[in-house]
Amino acid sequence: MGDVTNGTGGERPAARPEGADGDRARGRDGARGEHTHGQDEGDTERTLRLFDTDAERAARRDEAVRAAVEQGLLGTGTPIVALLDVTGIRASAGALRRAFDAVTAPGTPVLHAFAVKATPLVPVLRLLREAGIGAEVASAGELALARAAGVSPRQTVLDSPAKTPAELREALALGIAVNADNPQELDRIDALVRSATTRSPLGIRVNPQVGGGSIDALSTATATSKFGVALRDEGAREWVVRAYLDRPWLSRLHAHTGSQGMPLSLMTRGISETYELAEEINRRIGRRQIDTIDIGGGLPVNFSSEAATPTYAQYSRLLAEAVPGLFGGRYGLVTEFGRSLLAKHGTVVARVEYTKSTGGRAVAVTHAGVQVATRTVYAPGSWPLRITAYDGKGRAKVGPPVVQDVAGPACFAGDLLAEGRALPLLEPGDYAAALDTGAYYFAHHYAYNSLPRPGIYGYAPPGEGEVGMRFALVRRAQTSEEIVAEAGGGERSGLLGL
Repeated sequence: MGDVTNGTGGERPAARPEGADGDRARGRDGARGEHTHGQDEGDTERTLRLFDTDAERAARRDEAVRAAVEQGLLGTGTPIVALLDVTGIRASAGALRRAFDAVTAPGTPVLHAFAVKATPLVPVLRLLREAGIGAEVASAGELALARAAGVSPRQTVLDSPAKTPAELREALALGIAVNADNPQELDRIDALVRSATTRSPLGIRVNPQVGGGSIDALSTATATSKFGVALRDEGAREWVVRAYLDRPWLSRLHAHTGSQGMPLSLMTRGISETYELAEEINRRIGRRQIDTIDIGGGLPVNFSSEAATPTYAQYSRLLAEAVPGLFGGRYGLVTEFGRSLLAKHGTVVARVEYTKSTGGRAVAVTHAGVQVATRTVYAPGSWPLRITAYDGKGRAKVGPPVVQDVAGPACFAGDLLAEGRALPLLEPGDYAAALDTGAYYFAHHYAYNSLPRPGIYGYAPPGEGEVGMRFALVRRAQTSEEIVAEAGGGERSGLLGL
């Protein structure tokens, strides 16, 4: 077998990301003390001290919409744009780190890895990297995005239920942490570690089968979930224990119970059972072979109001009360939050093109619909969005509430951002903003009617001596030429010879 130096006496990459050493920030003598990523210590300290309120976030958003209109990012020629609140993202990253620092023993290695699937944008990943957040990737494409953002291998975790041999080989060559999803994948890893040395921390993902939340599609710890090794199936728990007994290079244990719609009590129960399994395995082996527990992410987001709840502080305290041994310093920790870091900091703003009344209901036809809010359009009960009305100058619109539908541009009747919503009456030239869209709404573009992907801009308040909201391009709007190319335009004659 090739050398696997990930927890069996050899050198193992630190679990805490570069430039994210909360120990120094807390005045502790942790295992690592330097700040990297091109930040000086003052920059890191400033990021860690950054707090934000719901009211401040809302005020920045209103100002950003107005400024986007004034600066020409929104208008008749550009009827839809997506906005990301850079200040808010930094605040969320700081809040996550502070919350776990507060309950974790000094010197404990901790890696907070952002679930790239939530917002797969290189500038966002780079921003989070600078704030001390790594990357959890689930494909070769997501790994490429993380690497393009400068996320180092030791800050990266590969999770996927369908890893190919090539993906596993690349991850192990780079030293990226890998959680095997099933026995067949573990067999593939066996062959790879026999053939080549790797520094990758390696583990197994388990399914504690504690049940599901209110959204079945996002509940990953049900009896029949496709993810992980199902611990309550006959013989499965013993198989997991035996896998560690036979492989001294397995040093991690991973579980993720689900995300939106999951009650915190169920998430906590899944982590508690995973912790107990780690303890059992280490007792059976007679040493601390499992040295890191990956607790996944999944903190749900409140889409019904401005309040950013539940908070990381609430969740970390709940975990510390329920599973105190997890934070005592004997285990390193990995988290994989996604939606909760970004959702509240994104806004999709669309121009109202036409309005009408049909069946006594007012309807505003906008340029944002299924192409940017696929889940909301097809499953509005599970994925409702708050809508805010702005006038043609980008100012918050006032007026008596009128029950109306906010429709998208796609050619089917169900393309509705909101149905029967009470808002100031929208008129042509106004703007409708879909709030809390910073996670997944920029990842799920749906090319119905060949509608283009909108441009995305980050925004931040003016710096010292500056005037007006500042914007930075994150992803340019898709052009018609790019739509044609994606649709096989370069192979237009490819079928004629068949």
